[in-house]
Amino acid sequence: MSSQEGGAVESGLNPAAPPASCCAVRDGDVLAVTIGATVPTGFEHTAAEEVKEKIGVDAQIGKDRGRIYFPITTDQLPQVHLLRSVDNLFVVVEEYDHYHFKESKEETLMEMMQLASKLPWTHALEVWKLNGKLKKRKGYRKGGNVTKVKSNSEVADATVDDAEQQKPPQAVSAAESQTEAESAAAMETSTTDSEEAEPAAKLLKFRVTCNRAGDRHSFSSNEAARDFGGAVQEFFQWKADMTKFDIEVLLNIHNEEMVIGIALTEESLHRRNISHFGPTTLRSTLCYGMLRLCKPQASDIILDPMCGTGAIPLEGAIEFNISFYIAGDNNDMAVNRTVNNVCHIQKRMAEKGGASGLPIDTVQWDLCNLPIRTGSVDIVVTDMPFGKRMGSRKKNWDLYPSCLREMARVCTPGTGKAALLTQDKKCFTKAISRMGGLWKRLHTVWVNVGGLHAGVYLLKRTGGVFGQTPEDVYESRGTVKARGDETGDKELS
Repeated sequence: MSSQEGGAVESGLNPAAPPASCCAVRDGDVLAVTIGATVPTGFEHTAAEEVKEKIGVDAQIGKDRGRIYFPITTDQLPQVHLLRSVDNLFVVVEEYDHYHFKESKEETLMEMMQLASKLPWTHALEVWKLNGKLKKRKGYRKGGNVTKVKSNSEVADATVDDAEQQKPPQAVSAAESQTEAESAAAMETSTTDSEEAEPAAKLLKFRVTCNRAGDRHSFSSNEAARDFGGAVQEFFQWKADMTKFDIEVLLNIHNEEMVIGIALTEESLHRRNISHFGPTTLRSTLCYGMLRLCKPQASDIILDPMCGTGAIPLEGAIEFNISFYIAGDNNDMAVNRTVNNVCHIQKRMAEKGGASGLPIDTVQWDLCNLPIRTGSVDIVVTDMPFGKRMGSRKKNWDLYPSCLREMARVCTPGTGKAALLTQDKKCFTKAISRMGGLWKRLHTVWVNVGGLHAGVYLLKRTGGVFGQTPEDVYESRGTVKARGDETGDKELS
């Protein structure tokens, strides 16, 4: 497994075919860099559309699911942090589309160690420093709340191991391999951190996180992070720290693709709206993707009949505030959490001097008997019970047809839409097949929710008038069986 570093390793790339770096280009005081972002799997195209819409550049979808890459200039960095579809951000140091790994683990790890001193760190570190000035410093990251840029495929996350952390940083001279530009970058980074954190100069603390996917690697994620991290430590003379780190270096490997980056987010952006979490709180980035699928329009009435903590209507009320949102649940604790989360966002908006009102209302109700006028809702977006942490698979066989029928009743015939998330695919598919006169299945986006393979089903309300289709009357399996027994008894008598 060979490290194909542009001129970095003895068995490196062909000079005629430079690596796909182009990660940073200086133009006066503005740098042009490549930003990487992790997004909910399945919503890569949705995230790329948002990048095009808000930043005006084309995003490239990574080979590894759940990642996109797009070019920006450093003056656009504040806009990048406002993207609603991304979980974590990082600046790309170098990327290789076809990284030739050698079969020998020892040779591969040795080349990774040599790679650290050859990478173009300077511009990425400047972007990292600029990023630190843009956001409010929250102090050191706490253990248990450490950022990990995760791949939603089968990925092994690893960092420099405890042995690397425990041994003191060795004063190994890196002058022979360190270029003048990279030395300047390390000094500038340390100086900037000193200005913001402590008056006295201090060593930067770092860690390396390896996200690896693929079964043709002779090394593990831990081994790659350990050896690459050791070389980074020797090169910059930084101190390894697993939890209270200043810089997180990312080593993303997917089959033959390898991307080295520096993290720009301390914690996932999907936590932005929720202060009161429930047992199955949905990520705000996933909520955004579901809402964007439905393309909300001005004055649309958008319903979430199983709101939980209110993540979906909150995301909609903030980003698509031209519509009005109704959030409801049959559980009083869920309704209270939603109300508290709404109040939290309103308070935060008021503190920033903005309008404190949100186009959202919260109600406690019976899902199968909604207190809403027939045909008055434009869009339904909700996270349905998976039957694991909430509800049960057995109950879903009765719940899904009942709630689909009630959603069809309140939805506008012909134009109404629904985006429904569930992991109970068998039950949902069966329920939809019985609702052919009310709902038409348009599209399915497969997503990863907490390690579970789930689907977001985009449905369109048919033009069928409610009350005049065979699907309007649904009887649970228990009721049908009981009536069948009564009929049999009468026939016997």
